[in-house]
Amino acid sequence: MNLTGQCLCGAVQYAVEGDPLFVFLCHCHDCQQSSGSLVHFGVMVPESGFKRQGEVRAYVTRGEGGREITREFCPICGSGVNNRLARAPDMVVIKGGTLDDPTAVAPTFEVYARSKASCLGSGARLESFEQALTADPRTLMWKGP
Repeated sequence: MNLTGQCLCGAVQYAVEGDPLFVFLCHCHDCQQSSGSLVHFGVMVPESGFKRQGEVRAYVTRGEGGREITREFCPICGSGVNNRLARAPDMVVIKGGTLDDPTAVAPTFEVYARSKASCLGSGARLESFEQALTADPRTLMWKGP
């Protein structure tokens, strides 16, 4: 399997040769904060098959497990591109949303499910829009719990 992707502005691009080792969702608080989202969609690949072009900046933190995580991102648009885990030094975790085709892979497990937002996987049926919101947001009424 060959995967390609890029940051939002295209200044950082990558290609992966070979199959991902793991495709997963992470619900830890660290991933939530760094992504600004409720969940991180990770694609772990061998470092040897990961080729990247473009400059990245890095931010090092410690995850909930206490191990170091290096988060690499585009210095122009700020998009997170990949993570490097101290626990897996020969691997790269691509941020699945940066894939040119994010549907090419699917998560097979999730981690830190204890931190999972209650709105994810709750079985609740949400109104779905195929594209952008089709109504003026000011006309929508809050239908909260």
